[in-house]
Amino acid sequence: MIFETERLIIRRLVLADLAMFHELESNPNVLKYAIGTPKTYIENENELKTLILKYNDPKNDFWILAITNKTDQQFIGTVALVKDNLEDEIGYRFLENFWNLGYGSEVCFGLISYCKQIKIKSIIAYVVDENKASVIILEKNNFTIVDEFINDEGLSETKYELYL
Repeated sequence: MIFETERLIIRRLVLADLAMFHELESNPNVLKYAIGTPKTYIENENELKTLILKYNDPKNDFWILAITNKTDQQFIGTVALVKDNLEDEIGYRFLENFWNLGYGSEVCFGLISYCKQIKIKSIIAYVVDENKASVIILEKNNFTIVDEFINDEGLSETKYELYL
């Protein structure tokens, strides 16, 4: 376990997560505001294996972790933590059937606490402006706007920062 919240456990990904990881990474609604496109099962299997291997690389600065329910340990999404001391960035995504249940706010608050614990001084989050739920979560957690731009997909996006 990396950290936990009231209802969630954030842990390393494992190969047993493949079916749910594929469901997450192949859903166009989940990826609507993210970089990239839905992937095939084989592509997701390869991606999962690569992410797992990165845990053993001492120079790795890009962590993707599993989000699971405490009650049944069910995989419900992923957390991203880019810790490169340039722009320490956070992100998260959930399986569609776990939207609108308060998990985004809960995991964001947990990420902030975890980042403080590991001595990160500030964190960045990028959000496509149409993703109103994520905008609300960041504003509720006192992130401030530092930049607004059009991303590579032609969507209006905002860069937020929080000093810890």
